[in-house]
Amino acid sequence: MVPYHRCDAGLPGIVLYCPIPPTQHFLRAHNKINPCSVMKSSPKLLFCLALAFSSIGSSYVAAEEEIAEEEELRRITAVFVNEHPREEIELFWVNPELEEDDPERLIHEATLAPRGGSHHSETFESHEFAYEYNGEMHYIVADRPNANDEQLIVLNGADEGIRVRCEISLGSGKNSDYLDILVQPYWAPRGAVRFLELVRMGYYDGVVFNRVVPKFLIQFGIAKDYDTRTEVRDVAIWDDFDAEIAFEPGFVSYAGTGPDSRTAEIFIVMPGTSEEQLARFGKNDWETPFGFVEGDLQNLSKIYSGYGDMPPWGKGPDSQLIYAEDGYTTYLPKNFPLLDSIQTCYVVDEVGLYSAEEL
Repeated sequence: MVPYHRCDAGLPGIVLYCPIPPTQHFLRAHNKINPCSVMKSSPKLLFCLALAFSSIGSSYVAAEEEIAEEEELRRITAVFVNEHPREEIELFWVNPELEEDDPERLIHEATLAPRGGSHHSETFESHEFAYEYNGEMHYIVADRPNANDEQLIVLNGADEGIRVRCEISLGSGKNSDYLDILVQPYWAPRGAVRFLELVRMGYYDGVVFNRVVPKFLIQFGIAKDYDTRTEVRDVAIWDDFDAEIAFEPGFVSYAGTGPDSRTAEIFIVMPGTSEEQLARFGKNDWETPFGFVEGDLQNLSKIYSGYGDMPPWGKGPDSQLIYAEDGYTTYLPKNFPLLDSIQTCYVVDEVGLYSAEEL
């Protein structure tokens, strides 16, 4: 379908509906040209005049139908996030009608700061964009918006993942070690970006492993600070599309309560989980995995699990009581003093990069 634009012909009683070539359609979508001025200065005007003076009635109806179709083109918001630890990223949208070596093929859209810098682009579904990452050009298409007409796109090049290290206590604090979580932003972009954002703000520092069930899962994510956990609890993110990735021991996902309910609570699949249970993980939209524990999973089994599952399946810590104001000051130390916890989490490639203003 070739889109039309309504233009003033400069003649009494005549309005032109000029066909807009794809190149100009893209430019118009990004508010970079006035299609009428382009049409009037080009041979396309002859075609418009032909439409106007020959079979005006039928041409007018056809043009109106085309305009109606154009208005039905899905406008979306593409949200781009730069997860490079150090470098800014230059984002471009691509003019598909020009050759790859044409200097005007890439139109600059925005400059994104590293470590979570973002840009919102008001565009149409299926527009193509490009960016350079570690010296290599990458091309992406905004072709999968959600029900809210928004698509989040992580700019991470061809990197294998983003490594987050969590230094943890083991055996009720008798020992310490770490877990390396390799975040996979292309599996679940929204989940990955939110997790990295929380890690960068120190949200998980001091958090207890409040639900530890051998051969099932470990759950954590209720912040130690009352104001922080209360604020973050009220900020839920939209679900990611199902990436159809089968769960395995060590996989990491959000512990949601329903559609679009993910906030900060995370679970990790324990070693020894049955195939039957593994198949049940991910059945809900909010359980799309966004990463996995890298390497040996032995440390997961060393995290204290003696209190059992949470109510109503066991007598372990009650999440709702942890969220209360005295959750960390009274409830946990009085009733569950042996819980292990996270000492700190950080993005490995970003160590030493934060300025005093960012800390």
